Amino acid sequence: MKIAFVGLGGMGRGVTKNMVLKGLDVTAYDIDTARLDDAVALGAKRGTGPAEMAAEADILSICVTTAEVEQAILLGPDGALARMKPGSVVIDHTTVSVAHVEKMRDACAAAGILYAEAPMTRTPMHADRGEVNVLFGGEADLLERLRPVFATYAENIFHVGPAGHATKLKLIHNYIAFSNVAAFCEGFALAAHEGLDMTKVIGIISAAGGKSGMMDLYGEATLNRDFTPYMTLSNAQKDVRYYAEWLEEAGLPAFLARSVHQSYAMASIKGHGGEGCTAIIKPYEELSGTIARLPAKG
Repeated sequence: MKIAFVGLGGMGRGVTKNMVLKGLDVTAYDIDTARLDDAVALGAKRGTGPAEMAAEADILSICVTTAEVEQAILLGPDGALARMKPGSVVIDHTTVSVAHVEKMRDACAAAGILYAEAPMTRTPMHADRGEVNVLFGGEADLLERLRPVFATYAENIFHVGPAGHATKLKLIHNYIAFSNVAAFCEGFALAAHEGLDMTKVIGIISAAGGKSGMMDLYGEATLNRDFTPYMTLSNAQKDVRYYAEWLEEAGLPAFLARSVHQSYAMASIKGHGGEGCTAIIKPYEELSGTIARLPAKG
């Protein structure tokens, strides 16, 4: 079984690495040549481009930044989908919009290609260890066909429901997670501005109802001024935007979602989009003139 993998960012690198380590035949590609060189050093074959790779692949996996980028790669007369063999599979690992899933499902069906909606949760560190969560939306028989592939890099494989449901649940998850980041960063900034003892903030919040997985992951790092882009701010902005659009398309108000999105947009406009998602704290610090940080040790 030949697998073509497009997109070697934080998640894609780890997924590719673990497929290769488990003996799968993987050809990789990324527009960033340094990322591609790294994947080749890990044992993947060097791809020349998505369309060329798709023509030889039994499975085309894609894990890029946005639904719009993915559609540019896959669709159209010169897109990768037009080169794929009937009966082959597109695994969609990108966090995309609800409308994108419907568009891709229809395009794949028209081309005789199977569409596997499979967004992932957890972090690039989990991907490197082969411990991501795969959320699968689609038919059970397709999941069983792909399960041996997913098992090379996933700790948990969840069958969420029919196609579309996995992305919907992923967007709900990411919205809740990134809203939590926005809330605790705002709170950290206010605590620093008001002169609270920053060594006590996380511990006291986490001893009660304010405890969260995202604060466990990123709270202390934020107060140590570590904005490593494991989850970039621009990706958080994109995911919350997709969620807000979907909420409104469903006929529901999106007051909170739009506010969270605009908070990330503000930080991105100020130049922090390539940093970790907790860089959303920086505009608050700029406005208050106070940096939220833990005191230096020693």
